[in-house]
Amino acid sequence: MGNAARVGIIGASGYTGAELLRLCALHPELDVVVATGDSMAGTPIAELYPSLAGAYADRRFDTYAPDAVDGLDLVFLGLPHGASQALVPELRTRVPHVVDLAADFRLHDASLYPTWYGELHAAPDQLADFAYGLPELFREPLRGAPAIAVPGCYPTAGSLALAPLVRAGAVHTDTLVVDAASGVSGAGRPPKPNTSFCTVDEDFTAYGLLTHRHTPEFEQNLATVGSLDPSSVRVLFTPHLAPMSRGILATCYARPTDAFTSTSTAALAALYHEAYDPEPFVVVTEGSPSTKAVLASNAAHVTVRFDERTGFVVAICAIDNLTKGASGGAVQCANLALGLEETMGLSAIGVFP
Repeated sequence: MGNAARVGIIGASGYTGAELLRLCALHPELDVVVATGDSMAGTPIAELYPSLAGAYADRRFDTYAPDAVDGLDLVFLGLPHGASQALVPELRTRVPHVVDLAADFRLHDASLYPTWYGELHAAPDQLADFAYGLPELFREPLRGAPAIAVPGCYPTAGSLALAPLVRAGAVHTDTLVVDAASGVSGAGRPPKPNTSFCTVDEDFTAYGLLTHRHTPEFEQNLATVGSLDPSSVRVLFTPHLAPMSRGILATCYARPTDAFTSTSTAALAALYHEAYDPEPFVVVTEGSPSTKAVLASNAAHVTVRFDERTGFVVAICAIDNLTKGASGGAVQCANLALGLEETMGLSAIGVFP
């Protein structure tokens, strides 16, 4: 592009916003010109996030104003669900590229929002304009895209785990199970009674039983991957809160179709290598993926097994919920939208210990 792209982060004071600030500071072609955080407006960035002091020592969180984004090349939205719907129609008249990290524009069908999010969509006419931001499964629509909806962290992990099976017709899609655990940062920065240290420490609990809002996102993704009627895909999704800061581990279960009932782990692993070996951020492993192995990276570690005793296929994926599951995925999409190298500013190498 020549000069670095001028970008804004609307909602930079939350955890995904802070992760975007970190990744943009490491990116050679993204220059953060605007970083808003209305609840923390005027607060030094380094005061709220000392980890960012080396890059933003003299910066404060701005208050959002529509004209503040004029002249920018791209804006990231790191706002709570529902807030983006009010901003996007005008924002898209001011900025050539918008990358939304919330769920506001992920679902193609506006009628699903009242059922799963409890309210009508405020800008349904915008839904068709948004490309779904999971490059490993839907890369081509992201190239040069003016509007991108970045997946949820759970659907990123679960969709990557199951997609090769669904694409190959290897499993029945009406009885898919996703059992996943997330670190506490997935609940956001504002304190809540159920995410306080005393509640979470030494505890492990399921939540959103049968009704979690990411369920239709799983079904939409897998139906698209398999070129299936959406009604033929049903996912039973159970999320869990784990006593760790970051990470998601998704363990998924499926029944093989008749064509694959005599399959083996090796045969299924071949599907995963074919799908993901060309991908810069996906590692197909024979071992068991772990959240610490992908910490602070844009990597996804996946594996698959066929259990001859029970007849189930088990697929597992580990990601960092704030990086590959949110802000890293958003930067990966921004690179594609801006015509940059897709991997620029991102790492597939985790932090250990």
